[in-house]
Amino acid sequence: MRNIVLGITGAIAGVLMMSNAAKAECGEVTITEMNWASSAVITAVAKFLMEQGYDCSVVTVPSSTVPSVASVAETGKPDIVTELWLNSATLYTELEEQGKITTAANVLSDGGEEGWWIPQYLVDKYPQLATIDGVLANPELVGGRFHNCPVGWGCRIANDHLKVAYDLEGSGIEVFDHGSGETLATSIAAAYADEAPWFGYYWAPTSVLGKYPMVQVDMGPYIKEVHDCNQSEVCDNPQRSSYPSATVLTGITTDFAAREPEVAALMGNLTFSNAMMGSILAWQEDNNASPEEAAVYFLTNNNDVWSTWLNDEARAKLAALLQ
Repeated sequence: MRNIVLGITGAIAGVLMMSNAAKAECGEVTITEMNWASSAVITAVAKFLMEQGYDCSVVTVPSSTVPSVASVAETGKPDIVTELWLNSATLYTELEEQGKITTAANVLSDGGEEGWWIPQYLVDKYPQLATIDGVLANPELVGGRFHNCPVGWGCRIANDHLKVAYDLEGSGIEVFDHGSGETLATSIAAAYADEAPWFGYYWAPTSVLGKYPMVQVDMGPYIKEVHDCNQSEVCDNPQRSSYPSATVLTGITTDFAAREPEVAALMGNLTFSNAMMGSILAWQEDNNASPEEAAVYFLTNNNDVWSTWLNDEARAKLAALLQ
C-alpha cells in the first residue's frame, strides 16, 4: 500500500506544479500546521483539497496552540487555525467574542479524549473491568499496575491527584511512572503482543489507539470543579472525576470567511472521528510516511467521506484527479 500511495503522490506532484495564474481566483490562504501528527495530517488534507479543488495557493504556518491564537490576535493571520484544543487556548474565546475569528467546525468530531484505558481483549474476557470500581475490585486482572504519564506532562499532575482520589495503591495497584511517551506507548504494544494485562493513561486520536483497540474505563461523572482542582499543581482535596472531552476545532478569521465563503464552507465540513484519524496515524507510523503521504492515503481510500465536504465544482475536479 505504501508503494501505491507513493506512486499516486508522485503522479499528483506533477499536477501540483500549476501556474500561479491558475490559482488567482482564490488567492493565498495561510493555515496552521501544529507540531503534532494528527494536525499535520489534517493540514495536509485541507491544503490538498483547497489547492486542487478551489484553486487556492496555500501556505502552511508551523505553529502550536498558544502562538497561533496570539498571531491571529496581533496580525489577523493565519487565515485558518486547525486542530485547536480549546482547553489550552483561553484567548480564542475572547477573539471569537470580538468578532475576529469564528469556529468553522469541531475538526475532531468526538473531541479530544483522554483518560484511563485497558485493552479490548481484557474487557471481552472480564466485562467488569470497563468501570473503575471493577478495576479496583480486581487489581490482579489488570496486572496490579497503573501506567502513569511522564513528568512534565499535564496529565501527570491530574493522575497524581487521581491516584489518591481512587486510592489505587490501597486497592493493590502499583503506580508506575513512565520516563517518556515512547515507553508508555511501547508498554501497550508489548501487552498486546502477549495479550497481557494493562491499565493506564492514554489519549486519542493517536497512532497507538488507532493500532491497538482499547476501552476507556468509566471513571464516573465529570465534575468540572473537581477536575480543575485535580489538574492544578496544588490540590488539597483530590476527588473522583473523569477527564472531560476536549473541544478540538477549526477556527477561521472573519475576514477570510467573508473573502472566501466556499473555502470556509469546506473547512466547516472537514472533520474526522477519532477512530478514523487513529487509523490514518497508525498507517503513517507503520509505513514511516510523511503527513502528505498519509493525506493521500486517506483521500484515495475514503472518497465517500471527503467528497461530501466539497462543492460541486471542486468535487468534479478532485474526482478527475483521484479516480
